[in-house]
Amino acid sequence: MENKNSTLMIGLLALILGLLGGYFFGVNARPYGSFSNESMYEEMGEHMYGDEVIDRDGAMMHAMDEMMIGFRGKSGVEYEEAFLRGMIVHHLGAIEMAEELLRQTERPELVEMANNIISAQTAEVDMMKGWLSEWYGNN
Repeated sequence: MENKNSTLMIGLLALILGLLGGYFFGVNARPYGSFSNESMYEEMGEHMYGDEVIDRDGAMMHAMDEMMIGFRGKSGVEYEEAFLRGMIVHHLGAIEMAEELLRQTERPELVEMANNIISAQTAEVDMMKGWLSEWYGNN
């Protein structure tokens, strides 16, 4: 059961990060034919993350790389707003995963962790939405 939960959590995270990466990659896509995954990795050299869990999951690694590339070329206010929007989506994904964990586990350590994630990241989402509204007139 524990293995099944781990696989589910990793799969959900990969899906969320893939969607987030797809959004940022699509918003910043170059004209057809001017950019390829091969040139992307040549430019980057190695992946930006050296974490063993991410490195073991090719989909997660790719999604994380694409998410970071979505910020390429942005600076100042444009970067700040893109960062806040990306982090809101990222946090909402973590909250959803934690809620699913609560439905799937009875392990006290994981229940406590899930509740902490839900509490902390809900507060951070609210804070970031407030900043988007205050600083950029939207949310």
